[in-house]
Amino acid sequence: MDVSLAGRTAVITGGSKGIGLAIATRFAASGADVAIVARGREALDDAVKTIAANGRRVVGIQGDVALAADVKRAYEEIMKALGKIDIVVNNAGTSATGPFEKLTDEFLQHDLDQKLFAAIRLTRLVWPQMKERRWGRIINVLNIGAKAPRGASAPTSITRAAGMALTKVLSHEGAPHNVLVNAMLVGFIEADQHVQAAKRAGVALKDYNGCTRQGHSARPDRAGRGIRQHGLLPRVGSRLLHHRHRHQYRWRAFAGGVATTRVS
Repeated sequence: MDVSLAGRTAVITGGSKGIGLAIATRFAASGADVAIVARGREALDDAVKTIAANGRRVVGIQGDVALAADVKRAYEEIMKALGKIDIVVNNAGTSATGPFEKLTDEFLQHDLDQKLFAAIRLTRLVWPQMKERRWGRIINVLNIGAKAPRGASAPTSITRAAGMALTKVLSHEGAPHNVLVNAMLVGFIEADQHVQAAKRAGVALKDYNGCTRQGHSARPDRAGRGIRQHGLLPRVGSRLLHHRHRHQYRWRAFAGGVATTRVS
């Protein structure tokens, strides 16, 4: 299904690689102007060139969304460049996991800042303008650990569960103003970020959400390609961005290159 986002402006955090880049590229192809936020300058510049090939305005903002000051600065730069924000995809964050006994306060706090508080802070900034225009879409990218956490899955499963609660709270508050808030639930993305996160956590990358094996080669380009091949992003556009049932959530599981859909 073709979805027109002409006249809309979308912001994607963690938009320089993997699923974030795939979403940003698809939004631009659907007619939206796009801003992406990421930490790495080189990857950010490459992503801007890829997205701009669709002929839309593209802004790349370097910043760490785990830092409140960077979120505010990114918001101000996007507003100056594009004038408004209609769609926000809170996608930034790596999958950091490890045994509970090794979960330090600092490790958990960083994960909360990078995923949960980043989404809270950016959403809080865009919320008033979306309510005023009576049109807004917030998509929080989570993973299946938010609903079915496994052992040794912290801090990610804890942070993602909080992200799901945030999504449900905002969905009720936003619906009367036509600000729709949904979650995209991801099973597994073959991306280098997961390998690096596992190494930082001191654990092996194995049986991650049941979709990989220890020693499996992760390739950052496969996430976006698999999503495009199996039609996930057109469904994100048509069913998430135009989903008007405030008490339902459409979850997307991306596992082993196959996109599936269910409603819960």
